[in-house]
Formats: sequence, structure tokens, C-alpha cells
Amino acid sequence: MIPQDTIVALATPSGAGAIAVIRISGADAITTAAKVFLSVSGKDITRQKTHTLHLGHIQDDGKIYDQVLLSIFKGPNSYTGENTVEISCHGSTYIQQQIIQLLLRKGCRMANAGEFTLRAFLNGKLDLSQAEAVADLVASDNEASHQIAMQQMRGGFSNEIARLREELLNFASLIELELDFAEEDVEFADRTQFHELLNRISFVLKRLIDSFAVGNVIKNGIPVAIVGEPNVGKSTLLNALLNEERAIVSDIAGTTRDTIEDELVINGIGFRFIDTAGIRETEDVVESIGIRKTFEKMEQAQVVVYLFDSAQFEIQGENLKTELEKIKNQFPLKPLVIIGNKADKLTDIQKENALQQIPELLLVSAKENIGVEDLKEKLLSFVNTGALRNNETIVTNTRHYDSLLKALDEIQKVQFGLQSNISADLMAIDIRQALYYFGEITGQVTNDELLGNIFANFCIGK
Repeated sequence: MIPQDTIVALATPSGAGAIAVIRISGADAITTAAKVFLSVSGKDITRQKTHTLHLGHIQDDGKIYDQVLLSIFKGPNSYTGENTVEISCHGSTYIQQQIIQLLLRKGCRMANAGEFTLRAFLNGKLDLSQAEAVADLVASDNEASHQIAMQQMRGGFSNEIARLREELLNFASLIELELDFAEEDVEFADRTQFHELLNRISFVLKRLIDSFAVGNVIKNGIPVAIVGEPNVGKSTLLNALLNEERAIVSDIAGTTRDTIEDELVINGIGFRFIDTAGIRETEDVVESIGIRKTFEKMEQAQVVVYLFDSAQFEIQGENLKTELEKIKNQFPLKPLVIIGNKADKLTDIQKENALQQIPELLLVSAKENIGVEDLKEKLLSFVNTGALRNNETIVTNTRHYDSLLKALDEIQKVQFGLQSNISADLMAIDIRQALYYFGEITGQVTNDELLGNIFANFCIGK
């Protein structure tokens, strides 16, 4: 299954820049590079030590393409586990393409998406969950997602799964041994210890499964829908949160007719804010479409922020309470943040009255940037970052989550079998299946289709 050919790809983003890095990997990587590289000191790079840098020119048939810095990494002490060469050239797109085309003519082929990391996995440099963490690390855009990806790439998650699998495998071996001596009716596996092990494995699996709720929002961001009647300051609030003029603001009701989305990182956690069309009765066809989209976005959001004009509270208080009750009934499981905007126009008595009637109310002035930080703190309170602060293993990958659920199901079957005193051969079937799902996570059990799906999401040069 391990490929033998030599691959090449651009490892830096496409386009012009100060420098670009072209990566070559495979058994013939160094000898192929030697065909086009001329060292300024006359060195033969095929005779140089691993992890060394060499200044020279990329040339062919007397034509010089560029002056470059060439790095040599000899397998197995490289990222892929194979001989690897990285060419740092000037960042002209013309130079990049000329060098890559030259290497293709000399026997390389273009790498597939994620093929360098795939080779690292196939050569035992990374297990499958660590390889997936590489893609998460590249995609991380906030502190929390970066921290989780780094922990997984260092093997935190893999090591936890490997320990559980090894302990279960030891007991599975004893259970299987009992099957060979079925006629003698002997037990090699201590049932009390086995029961304790299953409880411990079940506890860890449940903790990892529960962590996915946090991991998923950290990885993908928390969608927050900003809703309310027209002209209460929803777009102004979005602009205040983002600290930029992202949404159009005017005194004309119904200005926002489509949803506007943007992201903000608060204390390392990503939030996706969605500014929606104002909710009201309207005969305007375009505006009514926007209002329908508002309810769709509320359905998709994990947090709903309801904004109203606090200066109108004394007049519209009862209608507001009715509207809030409708939202709570329609979305009972979603956190609802109630915000009274334009609080700078209120007297202290009006503020006190509003808070008495709606104790959970947050008073802000989006225009004057008053209370916006309190809103950010409120949003952060919906994210359980305790596991993140304690550096616990957090699951962010849907594939891992699915395998953990299936493994827990099999472990629970074994627990039931142990309590029911069923025969060892029936328990052995469920144990084998649990071991299979553990192996799926780290790549000890895999297939070409699974690998293809995973690495297809990588960038070409990784």
C-alpha cells in the first residue's frame, strides 16, 4: 500500500510572495533534486548529511531558473518518513511553475491532496487521528481550536485511546484463551478486574463523547442569531461587536433584508454572528423573504440574541414579553439573550423598572459601545471551557465521535453480558467489535476509501 514513486507540490500558498517552498518526497527525492540543483560550493547533494541546507541554483541544459536554498531530510527522519527535499525559491508564480514542471520532467509526479501526510501515516510517523489533527491545525483560526489541534497532533487523544485498547486487548486475549479450554471449564480472566476495567473504559468513553459538544463549537464556531423588530439597532450591534462598519445602518426601518454573517473571536472562542432582517408584519415581498430567513437562522443558531429598543419599553413592554414567550416556546433548548438597546437614552429609574420586569435583561448602547463587553462575557458563559483550561482531551472530529459512540455501545453489551453471566464466546464477539472501533480512530483498522475521504480535505502541499 505504501507508494514508491516520488511526488512534488508547492507547500506554500499559491500566488506571488517573498519566497515559495516546493516539497519533494520519495525514495528518489534527493537524486531527482540533484539532477537540477547546482551547489555554489560544488557539493554533491546525494552525499550530504540529513537536515542540512545548501545554497545553489536550479538549472537545466545551461538555463538557470533561480537561486534557491535546498533542504535535505533523509528517511526515516523526515515528516513523511521518506527522503524529502524542500526547495525555497523566490516567490514569483512563474518561477514556482517552472521549477515544478522541470521536476515533473525529471520523474516526479504531482502530489494528491494530503499525500505528504498520508505517506507520514503509512510510514508510521503519525497515527490517523494525529494526521487529521494536521489538517485541523492548518485550519485553526482561534486560540482554542489551535490548542486542541496541537494536543491531538502530539498524540494526547491517540495515547488515551491506545491505553484503553491495550488494556481491553489483554483481557480479550484471556477470554479468547478460555475458549481454547472450554471443555475444562476454566477462567483465565478475573471477572472482578474485568468488570472494573469495563466501568473505567465506559467512564472515559462517555467523557470523550460529552466533550464533542464543546469541541464541535470550538472547531466550527458558535452561530449566534441577532433578531428583533426593525430599526432597534441589530446592525449597529453587529458593527459594535466586530468593531467595524460591516452592516448598513440607517434610520429607515427594514434596511437589512438579507442575513449578514461575520466571525469574531472572544477569548479564543469563535462566534459567528448573524444579523437578520427585522421581524414585523410587511407586504414587501423582498422584506418578507428576509424575515422568513430570520426564522431559518434562528433554527440553525445555537444562541439567539433578541434586541429591542429599551427607550420604547414602557410603551411596548407587554408586547415584548409576549414576543419573548413565543421565541422561548418555539426554541426551548436555545439560550436566549435579551438585550435592551439604546440604554443611553434611559433614566436610572427607567433602567431599574426594565430590570425588575425582565431580570435577565442586558442593557446596552450599541451606538455608544456601552455594555458590549458584558454581552461578550454572557456569550462566553454558554461555552464550557473548563475542559479546555484543564488541558483535557476534547473530541472535535465527527468520525472520532461516531467511532466512540459505537465503541461505547459494544462495551455496554459486554457489561450486560458479564452481569448476565453469558458464555465467553458471545462476550468475545462484542469485545472484538469494540477493539475494531478503537482501531478505527487511530488507523490500526482502515481501508482505502476511508483514507481517501480523510486526505481529500487536505491542501495539496500537506
